[in-house]
Amino acid sequence: MKVRAHMSMLFHLDKCIGCHTCSVACKNIWTDRKGAEYMWWNNVETRPGTGYPTQWENQSHYKGGWDKRNGGLGLRLHSRAKGLFNIFYNPSLPSLEDYYDPFTFRYQDLFNAPAGDDQPTARPVSMITGKPIEIESGPNWDDDLGGSPIYARNDPSMEGVPQEIREQLDELERVVFDYLPRICNHCLNPACVAACPSGAIYKRAEDGVVLVNENKCRAWRMCVAACPYKKVYYNWSTGKSEKCILCFPRLETGQAPACAHSCVGRIRYMGVLLYDVDRIPDAAKVDDHELVSAHNGVILDPNDPQVIEAARKNGIDHGWLEAARKSPVYKFIKEWGLALPLHPEYRTMAMMYYIPPLSPVISMIQDDLIKLDLTEALNDFEMYERMDAARLPIQYLANLFTAGNETIIRSVLRKLLVVRIYMRRKTVEGVLEGDVLALLEEAGISEGEAQAIYHLTTQATLDDRFVLPPYNREMSVEAWVDPLAHKGETGLGYIQAPKRGE
Repeated sequence: MKVRAHMSMLFHLDKCIGCHTCSVACKNIWTDRKGAEYMWWNNVETRPGTGYPTQWENQSHYKGGWDKRNGGLGLRLHSRAKGLFNIFYNPSLPSLEDYYDPFTFRYQDLFNAPAGDDQPTARPVSMITGKPIEIESGPNWDDDLGGSPIYARNDPSMEGVPQEIREQLDELERVVFDYLPRICNHCLNPACVAACPSGAIYKRAEDGVVLVNENKCRAWRMCVAACPYKKVYYNWSTGKSEKCILCFPRLETGQAPACAHSCVGRIRYMGVLLYDVDRIPDAAKVDDHELVSAHNGVILDPNDPQVIEAARKNGIDHGWLEAARKSPVYKFIKEWGLALPLHPEYRTMAMMYYIPPLSPVISMIQDDLIKLDLTEALNDFEMYERMDAARLPIQYLANLFTAGNETIIRSVLRKLLVVRIYMRRKTVEGVLEGDVLALLEEAGISEGEAQAIYHLTTQATLDDRFVLPPYNREMSVEAWVDPLAHKGETGLGYIQAPKRGE
């Protein structure tokens, strides 16, 4: 058992209001400079929708992540031999049109316009070329109802959703959407690290943050193509790759990342997860329907004496172990089974997790017409029995979070709904009857767990949501694997961090 610690973030999608405050906070700190105008290390997408960059989930085009190959794993982007042929030409790279041409307005037109009868206007100009442009897209172009239903129809995760349900989603009175905040997932098996010919991308062993050593970066941009989440960007001004750094300078001073700290809906949680490096290769190779459970199996119990002993032998100090025991992320993932990774079928083993949204209690038209009246007391029970009546299709959520495994999504949604039913009966009606307790038992939740889930979801303080370990940079542990000797089968090697002055 080789135990390491990882800083992870969790997003509670039921609480996201789509305000984009997180994106603006990140933009102001990290990407408000030349060459980074189009970059959004944090962005919030309206779903169903095509996302940013457009259709980033379409791996038949972008070829990000890993594939099962000959009993092991291989980059979907290319093999080693093919990588040499494509090193000067990579057709899988997203273009600027897939992102958007960043623009500003020529405000001097307002001040310098000659006197006349017409109202002067500020023309939009490209922030890259400085020339006038026609604004045709943006990072939130399909925000809320802005692009519906065209963008929703072209969501790659709608694959497998019955056509009649897709058609119902197009009806204005039935339009439904949720918000999906995204940052770099700082994966356990990062495809960007394995794809980089220069060995410029590395994963810090002390906290799992994936970083780019720009002194080594040679602008091959294989990392951009290999990342299935398209969270590595190319700076056209510096000629270097850039990405989310999980605000590690803030973490090292005891502060949450800017996106999490500024979150209006308080949807974000941060904590330490302990994981077993030795289990990663096997966990990344299982069949699609087993990926979530295999991924969870890599995460270790911080209260297990054997795990604690192995962690200490590997240089993890008491402060980190204590933070892991109090981690809200661990509770949601392992103790309560409510949090899931985004697109586990990419096999990068993402370490940012999501609690899927619980749909509004209004049904889809199925074989029989189901009508749920919000004034009826038993609405929640009807919804519990008919999860397929949810306006956000079960298959769609399964495509996003469980590699198509609907059983796991149903289990998570039932638990969330049972907690809602339990707390509503307890706080509003003041009576807990046998039917509610029976639902708790059926969902595999005790009363104590239901109350703990409710507290951490709705009443959590800042200290409850962000349990940050004490960073001791002078005691950091950096593992090293020679990238040239690494066979590239799973990309599990952590590249040594650059020394001071490199």
